[in-house]
Amino acid sequence: MLLTGGVEALFSLVYIFFFLLGLIIGSFLNVCIWRLPRGESIAYPGSHCPLCGAPIRWFDNIPLLSFLLLKGRCRSCGKRISPRYPLVELLTGSLFLATYWSFGLTPQTAIYLLLASSLITVGFIDLDKKIIPNLITLPGIVLGLALALFLPYLSLWSSLLGAILGGGTLFLVGIFGRALFKKAAMGGGDIKLAAMIGAFFGWQQILLVLFLSFLLGAIIGTTIEFVKGTLSTRRQIPFGPYIALSGIIAIFFGQDLIKLYLSLF
Repeated sequence: MLLTGGVEALFSLVYIFFFLLGLIIGSFLNVCIWRLPRGESIAYPGSHCPLCGAPIRWFDNIPLLSFLLLKGRCRSCGKRISPRYPLVELLTGSLFLATYWSFGLTPQTAIYLLLASSLITVGFIDLDKKIIPNLITLPGIVLGLALALFLPYLSLWSSLLGAILGGGTLFLVGIFGRALFKKAAMGGGDIKLAAMIGAFFGWQQILLVLFLSFLLGAIIGTTIEFVKGTLSTRRQIPFGPYIALSGIIAIFFGQDLIKLYLSLF
């Protein structure tokens, strides 16, 4: 009985560890989201208020907790801190916890944590600046292909085909969209992001990710525009966040959704 209780306590501590690790990584992702599109170093200078430039002391830089204690304001200038910061931290912590809960202490968990962190970063950068940094997607494509050499559940052929299908499909959408609407329909960053996800998932799941991306883009994008009352075919909506969100959904439900689809035939 004592042994069983000790094992349960240990597992509880591991869950807590992954959540806290996710909060810490989320704090770092906030730095990347702010600095990468501005061409700034993610290592230097240290954390500082983006509004007044004042250095943030360690006790004001505790993920999630500091935002709550400071009531969402900078200690130095008193201006409001964007709620995006605790949102990214909480989202990353929750995804780290969910990934461990779903896959346990396996290489798959480590890979999906890396992928999810990249997708969070890319999604928020594209949402803010409408760009997707090559610094994330290009090494991501190479890493996804390299990992396929060592993973039993993903072959190099499937990874390569996934990258080609992901990037190639959006490339063709961009060509036909430009011909039809006489303007850019798909950015190069979106194409490389889809290729990166395809390299990590393989050809089957990248098709699911693309389908979910267009579906979510249509539903969420149209809903937002109607709520704002500014529905217009001339306004560009970043597609990267929908691809990133679909990639995260595929991490947890991709195989189940594919099986559900195949069971219909």
